Amino acid sequence: MKDLLKQFENKTPEIVFEWKDSETEAEGWVVINSLRGGAAGGGTRMRPGLDKREVESLAKTMEIKFTVSGPNIGGAKSGINFDPKDPRKKDVLKRWYKAVFPLLKNYYGTGGDLNVDEIHEVIPITESYGLWHPQEGIVNGHFNPTEPEKIKKLGQLRQGVSKVLEDINFTITGDYKFTVADMITGFGVAESVKHYYDLWGGNISEKRAVIQGWGNVAGAAALFLAKMGVKIAGIIDREGGLLSEEGFGLEEVKELFIQREGNKLKADNMIPYDEINDKVWDLGAEIFIPAAASRLISQDQVEKMINSKLEVISSGANVPFKDDEIFFGPTMEYADSHVSLIPDFIANCGMARVFAYLMSDEAVMTDETIFDDTSETIKIAMQEIYNSHKEKTGISEAAFEVALKKLV
Repeated sequence: MKDLLKQFENKTPEIVFEWKDSETEAEGWVVINSLRGGAAGGGTRMRPGLDKREVESLAKTMEIKFTVSGPNIGGAKSGINFDPKDPRKKDVLKRWYKAVFPLLKNYYGTGGDLNVDEIHEVIPITESYGLWHPQEGIVNGHFNPTEPEKIKKLGQLRQGVSKVLEDINFTITGDYKFTVADMITGFGVAESVKHYYDLWGGNISEKRAVIQGWGNVAGAAALFLAKMGVKIAGIIDREGGLLSEEGFGLEEVKELFIQREGNKLKADNMIPYDEINDKVWDLGAEIFIPAAASRLISQDQVEKMINSKLEVISSGANVPFKDDEIFFGPTMEYADSHVSLIPDFIANCGMARVFAYLMSDEAVMTDETIFDDTSETIKIAMQEIYNSHKEKTGISEAAFEVALKKLV
């Protein structure tokens, strides 16, 4: 596996597009690892301090992810080094998407990612420049469709991604209008844990979980885990967190999800960050969902959780471990050798899978069919690993081997 991984990591990306904003200090990159199948896909993220190497590593992650989610295309990613809290953010995004428009029209498809919202930012801005959907480049480059086929696929994407959820199994009741894009990635993360226990053994309804982050991925993962009977023992977010000895149940998690301030946890009894960071890793939870951002989890934190009953980690964030390596660094390797580690390209493939599903000729526009398709896709990927690897450790290494054999 490591020889295959080294080969894949060391391959120079086919296209690197570099941008400097004319009106602010913002800078950005599109990295297209390859144009396998005539196109490439990957979302747009924004954070201060982001660099080209991070974008390249995420583009390579996307290429591996497409071996699970489909379609059979190359991996890409957009990254903007800029503070998303800056009031100039919207104008920066407008200039960014105008610059990368030719790529998005012909062979690159994008979406939301860290600090960039699919529904409220990516779609309306790209639409204002004449793009039918941010995935149009994949439709054109990969499918080479006739005009009626193109209209159908793009129509399904426009309708499906922004679809307001109505089925109570996939949303929250009341006046809260959540979309497929809001919930699908966190749903997939939770489903990966369910499929893990179904395959490798264990009763998920008896487990406790710690959640890192409280944006769409983390919050939705907690919500769907709570629907399965999992108790949420702790939540750690960037400004603080919450602990519960009994574990938060479904109704409490719903309330915390609704009360979010943007993508931040908000509660009256918030524990300050230093205090929650000191306590949360020793809670004795069996499930850990790192879903805040890339490269945050240290080996010390992993060791504390392992010594406190941890059984499985499902990677809600891409590359969640604090390693310099693009993929399999020492912290990830340590985690994979001591507990069951579901890699990001399986656990958080939900949005990529929705795009692939909505581009297919078989797509049906109901909440149930869209979410069931994502769950089934993750189940198939995990079953493929389990067929040749029954051990509860080394799951990520086995998963990489399966994926890389399709690419290298």
